[in-house]
Amino acid sequence: MLNEEKTTYSSYRWVIVGLLFSATMINYFDRLVLSVLIPEIKKSLSMNDLQYSYVIAVFQIAYTLGSLAAGKFIDWAGTRLGYLLSIIVWSFAAAMHATAGSSWALAGWRGLLGISESGNFPAAMKAISEWFPKEERSFATSLFNSGPSVAMIVGAPVIAGLALILGWRWAFLFMGLTGFVLAVLWPFLYKKPKEQKSSEGSVKETKYPWKKLLIHRETYGIMLGKALTDPVWWFYLFWLPSYLNSQRGFDLKGIAIAVPLIYIIAIIIGNFGGWLPVSLMKRGWPVTKARKTVMFAAAICLPVTSLAVTAQNVWVAVLLVSLACGAHSIWSHNIFAMVIDQFPHKAVGSVTGLGGFAGGIVGFFVSTIAVGYIVTYIGYIPIFILMGVLHPAAYLCVHFLIRRNTPVEI
Repeated sequence: MLNEEKTTYSSYRWVIVGLLFSATMINYFDRLVLSVLIPEIKKSLSMNDLQYSYVIAVFQIAYTLGSLAAGKFIDWAGTRLGYLLSIIVWSFAAAMHATAGSSWALAGWRGLLGISESGNFPAAMKAISEWFPKEERSFATSLFNSGPSVAMIVGAPVIAGLALILGWRWAFLFMGLTGFVLAVLWPFLYKKPKEQKSSEGSVKETKYPWKKLLIHRETYGIMLGKALTDPVWWFYLFWLPSYLNSQRGFDLKGIAIAVPLIYIIAIIIGNFGGWLPVSLMKRGWPVTKARKTVMFAAAICLPVTSLAVTAQNVWVAVLLVSLACGAHSIWSHNIFAMVIDQFPHKAVGSVTGLGGFAGGIVGFFVSTIAVGYIVTYIGYIPIFILMGVLHPAAYLCVHFLIRRNTPVEI
């Protein structure tokens, strides 16, 4: 009977990945609407690039501070309840963007969206740690973490189509409502592995204060690995449509073609990078060596992609940006999996939250405020160069701070 139960849950873990993928995709749908429609919103609300940078800065700082609280909350409440509450609140915030009549109102709803969406990755990684053995975690992570890229592929043309037919406010409303559909289904579909149900109470009782986590060098490896690379993803998420519009002459229809192409390529590259460590581990490679090798390969791609800003041919630039997003996806899948490799299950949410906090702090200054000023007064070249060197710097931090193949003892 025990073997039958394990077999049942072993197959059900792929349903869990599907749920995490859906939640993460919807999470990014709601983030994406603003960046895709910003050319139209700027006209409607009389916004400039600096005001836009302030709006996304509010999201960024809210997401950053929310990550600390979300990681702790998810570890205390558990994946099922914690994720459900996050989905409900972020869906409400996303839909309410439709009511904004000024950049200040837009920033307010963006702040609520940031706080509530910060629960996504701590909850998702906690679910992966519950359902998957270490040799499958990076691949499982790559599958659910394809949600953002799929959101870019499907979302850009859908959002653009809704805006062209009904107006930009309806695009926000429609995308927000999709989250409520998932919230209704979530309690019925998300389960815990049977062998963990009896210990559910102990998960809530166990506490890992930050001071216990921050004495370990591995925590700083995760935090620096996120702090130096998350800004790259935030930059492309927030500024790519605006860049294509203002610097490359793309209209809304052109953006709806270019953005999906970029993220189709990113998904292919990213999923390969999620599968590759699994293959290396099956050949006998230690888990940390396998992850670091793949992360190094991803990191050295980024300097090349900074040439996108000087490319004469616009489609060469698009392909280089595709490589940047794909290489970052490889990095992201593996550093999330590293959290589970390096820390016990009951600390996964908290450490993921610390990583999100570190990435959000740097992203707030680099990908929002700094980009707004540099783009306004200098241009995009310095930004693309910076985005090209951050991953190699992050790799050095990860390499020297993370060396274990088993979780730390807390």
